[in-house]
Amino acid sequence: MDQTNSSVVTEFVLVGLTQSLGMQFLLFLLFSTFYVGIILGNLFIVFTVISDSHLHSPMYILLANLSLIDLGLSSTTVPRMISDLFSDCKTISFHNCMIQMFFIHVTGGVEMVLLIVMAYDRYTAICKPLHYLTIMNPQMCMLLVVAAWITGVTHAVFQFAFVINLPFCGPNNVGSFYCDFPRVIKLACIDNYGLEFVVTANSGFISMGTFFLLIVSYIFILVTVRQHSSKDLSKAFFTLSNHITVVFLFFLPCMFLYVWPFPTKSLDTFFAIVDFAVTPVLNPAIYTLRNRDMKVAIRRLSRQVVSSREMT
Repeated sequence: MDQTNSSVVTEFVLVGLTQSLGMQFLLFLLFSTFYVGIILGNLFIVFTVISDSHLHSPMYILLANLSLIDLGLSSTTVPRMISDLFSDCKTISFHNCMIQMFFIHVTGGVEMVLLIVMAYDRYTAICKPLHYLTIMNPQMCMLLVVAAWITGVTHAVFQFAFVINLPFCGPNNVGSFYCDFPRVIKLACIDNYGLEFVVTANSGFISMGTFFLLIVSYIFILVTVRQHSSKDLSKAFFTLSNHITVVFLFFLPCMFLYVWPFPTKSLDTFFAIVDFAVTPVLNPAIYTLRNRDMKVAIRRLSRQVVSSREMT
């Protein structure tokens, strides 16, 4: 028998979040609200950064890119998660499953690199303020954004190449509400221990290493500031607290999903929802409500809107 992907397994079975009709309605309202908030919040940041010339600096250009990536990451899973709540047959075609996995890891990889770039941007601004505009010039900023996209695509292609040609000859229950490489690899009709290790190393260990690298870099920045002036320490910590919060929100679920040796379905589902739905809706609030420049830009934008209405 020719065991090819197209002739043996044409679709995968996804697992619903709940069987209770009441909980389905509650989750529908909750995730629909979250997704609308993700769309409006992140696009609002992008629009504000583009429309306000005072925000045309590397930090806010990177923030706008992070908002677009958050929207893309959420869109890979949340719309389908919402539509599947009331579906009796929760299946996804083989090709759509592959596409979903690919874009999850593209956007996840890009976000990982963007958070590193944003940490470097803050290090330069706080520790080398006189050279900041020289180092983080527009060309360098654009180069770093392009590098983030190249890294994200390379990361996804590397994993995708291992999975796309695997033989799937029967079991097709993914065991989750979305497709991801570790779960799909387990369904392959071969000894998959080596492949699981590769995926864990490529996603989990890189996430864990990047997380600790970022935390160490933020600690280094704070220590450097303290050595120069203890008065500036609280100001630097307030500036970095937004970034540190986002780093924790993004990396902790990733490390649990890919590295934690004793996974359970309920915790996997919880951390996946945090990664795809909660973090993307919180990031706009974190970067607007606790950022003075963004709040000033929002007030300036609202005054422009009011004045334009009065003129009409």
